Amino acid sequence: MPTNKSVSDAPITQFINCRILRDHRLQREDLWVREGMILDPEKLFFDEQGYADKHVDCGGSIIAPGFIDVQINGGYGIDFSQASEDISSGITFVAKKILEHGVTSFCPTLVTSPPSVYHKVLPQVKVHNGGRHGAGVLGFHLEGPFISVEKKGAHPERYLRTFNSGGIEDVMVAYGSLDNVAMVTLAPELSNSQSVVKELCQRGITVSLGHSVANLSQAEEAVQHGASFITHLFNAMLPFHHRDPGIVGLLTSDQIPAGRTVYYGMIADGIHTNPAALRIAHRAHPSGLVLVTDAITAMGLPPGRHTLGQQVIEIQGFHAYVAGTKTLCGSIATMDTCVRHFKEASGCSVEEALEAASLHPAQFLGISQRKGNLDYGSDADLIQLDDALTVKATYISGEEVWRKGL
Repeated sequence: MPTNKSVSDAPITQFINCRILRDHRLQREDLWVREGMILDPEKLFFDEQGYADKHVDCGGSIIAPGFIDVQINGGYGIDFSQASEDISSGITFVAKKILEHGVTSFCPTLVTSPPSVYHKVLPQVKVHNGGRHGAGVLGFHLEGPFISVEKKGAHPERYLRTFNSGGIEDVMVAYGSLDNVAMVTLAPELSNSQSVVKELCQRGITVSLGHSVANLSQAEEAVQHGASFITHLFNAMLPFHHRDPGIVGLLTSDQIPAGRTVYYGMIADGIHTNPAALRIAHRAHPSGLVLVTDAITAMGLPPGRHTLGQQVIEIQGFHAYVAGTKTLCGSIATMDTCVRHFKEASGCSVEEALEAASLHPAQFLGISQRKGNLDYGSDADLIQLDDALTVKATYISGEEVWRKGL
């Protein structure tokens, strides 16, 4: 029996016969995991056969980082914006179900709601790692209520708020607390918004621009104060205009601070964005594209009536509308579906499609030192896929948490 001469006696798992997504390309090599992290085998001492306690034969499959969904409102009958007595159990239920779609981390998203909902829901769910219980929670994404009336979309107008008191005080009144909050979507044209952007960023919270009628100058000012993301590009914002491209203009703006990247979410479900618009965005700024599902309660359920926060939603085919209208309100798409559609619609490479759902969200959330890649020392949150980008198995911390057919 070979002896492990490394500094740790913890068991080592070796994934063999696979193509690993590393350094932006698929490489034929093995992947080594110990204590939930990816190992650099060159720094270990192995016998001439190579030592591992367990081998996982991937059968030629792709091994990629687990997907990260930063905008998901619920699914499978669970609405994160409903202030139930035990929303944490609902979030855990969804976290377990999305493992089969390759999602290993996510940001539960709350749409515009009355303060009582935020005050009740936010304290119930803490940031935590994933495992057999489900995908990990990176923190809440609070989409609203500080958004534009003109571009409210499916958000109920009666609960929209402004920064009347001068800024962060209004945020605290609305949310009650910023603990376990990862990101906030707001409209940068609101009075006193720029001080809020700056304060949120100083607290380590990602600021996203969305549901907005901001012009390009207002959007650029928000980025200069720290904003780094655009919520579902093209949706719920002014359309591109050649004299003032609005928020869309951030994709090619020359006013972005040096060393900074503006990232943007895309709902690649074939409904929210025409494939041509998806291609335009990708070709203009490929390194900033982040795939999001914007999934709602009805994901995984048959057509019918459901909820999204305070609104009644009607599912017609693959479309989700505010009941009695033609206003889109989130999607029923899963992340693996979005990845496949994005690749087909944009003509991008397999590597680009996978990184849009893993590396890029990790980068703008500031967690790419441990998530969203398969670099040595990163968390071993990974997925096994076939060449059609169908998820075959999901691993968190190197442990298999879901496998197709089991």
